[in-house]
Amino acid sequence: MAATTYHTSWWRRNERKIAPYLFIAPFWILFLVFGLYPIVYSLYLSFFKGFGFEEKTFFGLGNYIHLFQDERYIKAVINTTYFAAGSVFILSPLALILALVVNSRLVPGQLKSFYKAMLFFPVITSAVVIAIIFARVLDQQYGLLNALLRWFGLGPYGWLTDPKFVMPSFIIMAIWTYLGINMLYWIAGLTGISRELYEAAYTDGANKWQAFWHITLPLLRPVTLFVVIQAIVGSYNLFAQPLLLTNGGPSDASLTITLYLYNQGFVYFNVGYASAIAYSMVVILLILSLLNIYLFRGYSTEA
Repeated sequence: MAATTYHTSWWRRNERKIAPYLFIAPFWILFLVFGLYPIVYSLYLSFFKGFGFEEKTFFGLGNYIHLFQDERYIKAVINTTYFAAGSVFILSPLALILALVVNSRLVPGQLKSFYKAMLFFPVITSAVVIAIIFARVLDQQYGLLNALLRWFGLGPYGWLTDPKFVMPSFIIMAIWTYLGINMLYWIAGLTGISRELYEAAYTDGANKWQAFWHITLPLLRPVTLFVVIQAIVGSYNLFAQPLLLTNGGPSDASLTITLYLYNQGFVYFNVGYASAIAYSMVVILLILSLLNIYLFRGYSTEA
């Protein structure tokens, strides 16, 4: 009885201190089991050689050295970087232009929400559904895109079967999918810019282009950094569409790093090499992200 009383009084004294930790405990347990442990274990596996459940042999840096000798891996890096460049230099400016239009007086207030919702809709659509849609649109014989081109005496083109067109096709797919969400990021940045700055600039004789170049763009730099880094990270995770539409073909023209990682890990069960590929992606993304931060910080300092 005395022990029960002691524990009850101890809990009452420490309830406020312990309760917050009990609330966050499920998250940390799940994170340790399904997050941290796989990360650490995959790093451990990257130093070993072996297939499937067979006994692994220590390989040191052999898997990482092999990356520089693997032509398919190098091809996958080139393809993924090409796709990332398209996402950054085509998708992001288009999204900014669209944000400027939707946020301007050209679009009536009651229609702004409608356009935002319609343009956002593709991003919540399943990757499988998007792949099915574009398989029909880009089909060489019966696709909608080639049907339109025939009206102008062009085509048909093998958008998913010709190595020259397959990655541009995936860039088109990415633009359709992520244009809306990127537009919303830009709109969020635009709404944070005070109208008084524009009024002062117009009073001093600035035109719309000068106001955009000297006010809008400099103040959008934090959003620009976020959009660019997110586009790069998302591009290097391109997986579902190449797997479903081309399986990396033709002639590895649409082979991406994540698809190659998947093949090595879950098709050939070369888990050590797959882990090395995964950590090479981490290094590439870290370098690109730090480079972007450095460049944008330099631009901000100059401004």
